[in-house]
Amino acid sequence: MLKTIRNYIIIAALAYGAYFVLDHHFIIDGKDFYLLKKSEITLSYTFYNIKDKKIESIMEIDALRNDGIGDLLVELGMLTEEKKNKLEAKFDAEAE
Repeated sequence: MLKTIRNYIIIAALAYGAYFVLDHHFIIDGKDFYLLKKSEITLSYTFYNIKDKKIESIMEIDALRNDGIGDLLVELGMLTEEKKNKLEAKFDAEAE
């Protein structure tokens, strides 16, 4: 009985871990990493390295842009709020 309960707890923990990974973007910047909540559960851009990438190439990815990568880049000082708004408008217009 105790072994069965332990197995259920382990399965539940593994299921939650998988859900957490599928529900977040892990943004890697050198040795640091940041979490962004995804708008939908998917494997797309689950792990994304922003180190040595051009800001425009990061912002043109719809999934990341829609989930708030621009705000993170502003918070990290890699982008100004004004530039973020311009890039978002540019790529949102192209996506339509």
